Amino acid sequence: MASVAIVLLILTVAVLPSAAQLPRRPYAAVETLGVAGGAVKAVLAREQPPYCSVILLTDGTTSATTVFTELGRLRIPLGLAVFEVPGKSKGSNTTLSWMVGEARQLRQVSGCVTVLVVSDDPAFLAASAEWSLKVRLLTWSNKLLAVTRRPLQDLPHLYTSFSMINSMLIIVDTSAPFPRCDIYAHPPYRPPEAQVVPIASWSTIRGLTLATHLPLFPEKFSKFVYGPSFLVVAMEYPFYVERHPAWTPGQPLNYKGPVIQLLALLANQSNFTYTFVEPPDGTFGTKEADGSWTGMVGMVGRNEVDIGVGPFSLSGVRAEVVDYMKVFVDDTIKIIGGLGRPEVDPWAFLMPLGPLVWTAILAALLVVPGMVLLLLHSFPPNTPQKGDWQIENIFLYIRILLQQDFSPEPSERGWERLLLGSWMVMTLVLARSYDGKLRSMMAVRYIPQPYQSLRDVLDDPSATMIWLTGSSYMQYLRTVKSGPFAEVMDAKKHGRMKLVTTMEYRRVMETLVAKGHHVLIVEDKEGRSVRADLFSDTGRCDFYSSREHFLHTSKSMIGQKGHPLVPALSKSIKFVKQFGIFDLWMRSFKVNSTRCLRPPKRIMINSSLGLSNVWGMFAVLGSGHAGALLVLCLEVFASSLVKTQNYWLPTNVGL
Repeated sequence: MASVAIVLLILTVAVLPSAAQLPRRPYAAVETLGVAGGAVKAVLAREQPPYCSVILLTDGTTSATTVFTELGRLRIPLGLAVFEVPGKSKGSNTTLSWMVGEARQLRQVSGCVTVLVVSDDPAFLAASAEWSLKVRLLTWSNKLLAVTRRPLQDLPHLYTSFSMINSMLIIVDTSAPFPRCDIYAHPPYRPPEAQVVPIASWSTIRGLTLATHLPLFPEKFSKFVYGPSFLVVAMEYPFYVERHPAWTPGQPLNYKGPVIQLLALLANQSNFTYTFVEPPDGTFGTKEADGSWTGMVGMVGRNEVDIGVGPFSLSGVRAEVVDYMKVFVDDTIKIIGGLGRPEVDPWAFLMPLGPLVWTAILAALLVVPGMVLLLLHSFPPNTPQKGDWQIENIFLYIRILLQQDFSPEPSERGWERLLLGSWMVMTLVLARSYDGKLRSMMAVRYIPQPYQSLRDVLDDPSATMIWLTGSSYMQYLRTVKSGPFAEVMDAKKHGRMKLVTTMEYRRVMETLVAKGHHVLIVEDKEGRSVRADLFSDTGRCDFYSSREHFLHTSKSMIGQKGHPLVPALSKSIKFVKQFGIFDLWMRSFKVNSTRCLRPPKRIMINSSLGLSNVWGMFAVLGSGHAGALLVLCLEVFASSLVKTQNYWLPTNVGL
C-alpha cells in the first residue's frame, strides 16, 4: 500500500507541471457571450421579471448558435429579440439609431424589457447606451446589461451614459484559468477620483456571488453615494413658495413654503444639496410659436437645471419636454373681486314679501271683490240700498289691505260678514309680518359681489380680467376655438385682459381689483394666500372669491425628460402625500388663510334713514301721481269730447 501511495504522489507531481504548461485561457477563442453566458443567465434568472422580454444588441461578433445555446433555455415568457449591426455598419449612427428605434417599438409592446448588449468594441457599447437614452428605449423600469472582454480601464467613456440608466456591466476576466466575470455598477455623479462599484462576481466554480450589500441593479438614485449638488429653478408662488424673510439682495436665493419643505425632505433622504436659480422672465413657461419654451419649463427642458420646484400644472404640451413627478396637490381656478362699499337697496320695501306672495295678493284683490260683486247681483239685499254702496263695498277690501279707516254698515248677510272677517285676519297677519321684516331690512347694508362666474365677467363690458402670464391656463386658452374660454381670448383683443406675474398679485389686488372693475382669475390656494397677507396687514377682508370654480388642475415638480431622478423622487413624494404630511405643511404655512374665505354679504347698522334708503318708495308715489294725472287728462279729454258731440246733436228730428 505504501508503494501505491508513492506512485500516486509521483503521478500527481508529474502531472502538475504538465498542467501548468497548458494554455492559461482555453476559452480565448470562444465568443464573449459563450464565456459570459453563465453570468448572464444567473443575473437574468435572479432579476428578470416574469412579464418582461429580452432584447439582444450585438455588433455581429455573436453567432446565432451561441445566442440559442446560451439564452435558449432561459424562461422568457414574452420572448427574445435579437438585433445585429453588421461589422461594416457598426460605426454608422444611422444604422444604430434605426436598430434602437425598432427595439423601442418592441419595448412599447412588451411593457418592460432587459436590454442585453454584447460587444468588445467600446465605441459600440457607448453608442448603444447613448442612443437608448435618446430614443427612450430605456426608462428606469427597464434594465441594461452590457457584456464585454475589455478591461475596466478601457471603458471610462461609458460612465456618462451608464450612470444615468438602470444598468450593470459584465466584464470577462481574461486572466482567470476558468470562465469568470466581474459585475459592476456605475453610481451617478461620481467624482473623478472615485471608482465604479463592484456588485458581484460569477465563475463556473462558485456561481453568482454578491460583493457588497447592494443588490443587482441597485436603486442608484434613491440614495446618492457621493452627495451631488443640483440646480433647482424656483420663483415666488403664493401659498407654495415665498422668499425667506432673512434673504437680502446679493445673497444666494433662499425660499420657504410647503414645497420648499418637501424639497428639503427629499434632499435629506436622497443625500443631495441644491442651489436655487430664478427664471429670467419670471414665468412658469409656455410653448412659443417657433417651438421654443419660456420660463422654468424651458430651463428644465433644455437641461439647464435639474429640478423645477413649481409646483407645475399637469399639461400634455409640457410633458413633451419635461417629466412630472408624483402629484401632491390639486387646485382649481376662481375669480377674486373687490368687495364694494355697503349699499342701501332703495327697493328694499319690496323684499319682505316674495314674488309669489305679491302675485297672490294682487290675485286676491281681483278675485275677492269680483266674487262679492257677483254674489251681490245673485243675492240682492232685502232692503234697498244706494247704488254707490256696491262699488264702495268692492273697494272696502282694498282699504282694509292698506289699513285705511272705514265705517261699514251692518249687513244682514252672514256670508258677507264671514268673508270680511277672514280678509281682515289675513291682512292683519300680512301687515304685521311685512312691517317687522321691513324694519329689520332697513337696517341692512348690502355688500355687492357681482362676479360669481366667468359668464358674469364676460357679460360685463366694463370688467377687465387679470390672468397669470406664462401659465398652463394661458397655453390652454390659446388652443380653444369655442365656448366661454374662447370668449376670454376675444376679450383680450378688446383690451379686457391683463397679464401679470405671481410677484405682481398683491400690487394689482390693492390698486386694480379693489376698485371693482378688475377681477383676478387665479388658483384658489394662491388667492387665499394673497388675501391672507392683506388681512394680516390691514385687518380687513376687502376681497371675495366666486362661487364658480373651473379648470381643475393637479400639480407636481418637474425634472429633465427621461431622467431617472424623477421616478426616484416620486416614490418619496408619494409617501409624503399619502401620510398627509404635505397637507399639514400647507395648513400651517398661512396663519390667516381661512379668515376671508366667506366675507359677509350683509351688515347691520344703526343710523337714521336718508333719502337714499327710501327713494324707491317715492319713485312709486311719483309714478302713481303721474299715472293719476294721465288718467285725469284722459277723463277731461273724454268729457269734453262727449259735450262736443252732444252740442252738435239736432233737437228736432220731425217735419
